[in-house]
Amino acid sequence: MDALRARGWDGVECVRADALELDSLRQTLDGVDIAYYLVHSMAAGKEFSELDRRAAANFRDAAAKAGVRRIIYLGGLQPPGGASPHLASRLETGEVLRSGPVPVTELRAGIVVGPGSAAFEVIRDLVYHLPVMLAPRWVRSRSQPIALDDLMAYLVGLLALGDDGESHIYDAVGPETLSYGDLLRQFGAVVGRKVRIVPLPVLSPRLSSYWLDLVTAVPASIARPLIDGLKHDLVSERPDELRELIAIDGRSYREAVAQALDEERSAALTVRWTEGGFRYRRRRHDVSWFDKSVRVEVSAGRSPDAVWHDISSIGGARGWYYATWLWRMRGAIDRLLGGVGMRRGRRHPTELRVDDPLDFWRVAAVEPGRSLTLVAEMKLPGSAVLELSVEPDGDGSVAQLQAHFHPAGVWGLVYWYALWPIHMMIFRRLAEALANGVKRRAGADRARP
Repeated sequence: MDALRARGWDGVECVRADALELDSLRQTLDGVDIAYYLVHSMAAGKEFSELDRRAAANFRDAAAKAGVRRIIYLGGLQPPGGASPHLASRLETGEVLRSGPVPVTELRAGIVVGPGSAAFEVIRDLVYHLPVMLAPRWVRSRSQPIALDDLMAYLVGLLALGDDGESHIYDAVGPETLSYGDLLRQFGAVVGRKVRIVPLPVLSPRLSSYWLDLVTAVPASIARPLIDGLKHDLVSERPDELRELIAIDGRSYREAVAQALDEERSAALTVRWTEGGFRYRRRRHDVSWFDKSVRVEVSAGRSPDAVWHDISSIGGARGWYYATWLWRMRGAIDRLLGGVGMRRGRRHPTELRVDDPLDFWRVAAVEPGRSLTLVAEMKLPGSAVLELSVEPDGDGSVAQLQAHFHPAGVWGLVYWYALWPIHMMIFRRLAEALANGVKRRAGADRARP
């Protein structure tokens, strides 16, 4: 919820609901005429099909009770033969929604070309970080990728169509039919990377999905079902039906890739970290959109103002409240590698502004009295973000720490997993120091050699 509010969308009301909790959906859908269903459970692992089924049934029933006039559902393009579990679940979700009294308009989309699309992010990571790809036969499978903005235009355009009270299914695809090998090569051409693909007939999609873990931060629970589905041709048999209803100038795949990268550069800075935010990836296209993260919350018997004072005073001469000597050691290593190190300190002992340097961090965002977001400027195989915040909790407060790391290829992933135990200890102790008061801890740290 905080991530959505941080985007600063004007005229947008954010509400919270759980598709697996029927009562929460009923409250959310009350007074809604048209509801978009953009839910899937792939990140949940092997049980995603069952979760998708339950979520769709709950939404169907809640929409009917709330008097929703139409559901618009974004599904996936279906192969002519048997489908992978992921695609089969997308198909079943549409069937479950249509089994209720509310009419459903289903868009079955091809590969979506835009930041945050799992297929797009897998392609990005492969092109940037795997110069030679040993690929199975699925690189010859064909698809019809669609630009994210074109898909959004279709979804919005459906609102203007007359309502005949019937359910409809349309295929939302781009103007080109390309193999997956073409998608990789053309992406490489747009970003200036040479892509070498060596097809191996003995390498199955399932086996190839395992080495994806070495180069991409796309969660395995999402990447593997996607790769399993790539053995199918995903080509629409009726691509013009939707185009005749909603006229748009469909972008080519290369145009879609170039536009997606341009939009990353021009995206507005949010007041908090949001996954994929370009500023939080140090404005590098080769750094993964998806992140690895940890979150720590500690109840504090202190007021939010007291905790915020310590958050806003962190670093510089006051130190990092726990094991400051380790932070300084990391800064010294960074200096040896040609980085900024810890020598910059901070502009003011208690005040922070956006773009202020803070030791080897840069202030990316500040919500006074609530949160501080820092982006690391040290030498890293990726981008690190640290967010410190405080929330009221009864008579006290809750100190929160979130650390995000967007890896750049295999070395970024190695860095994250190798240092995870150390980072987890430091982050836990730092959150506890903020919750309990840091004057004594800070003084103790300064006394260490």
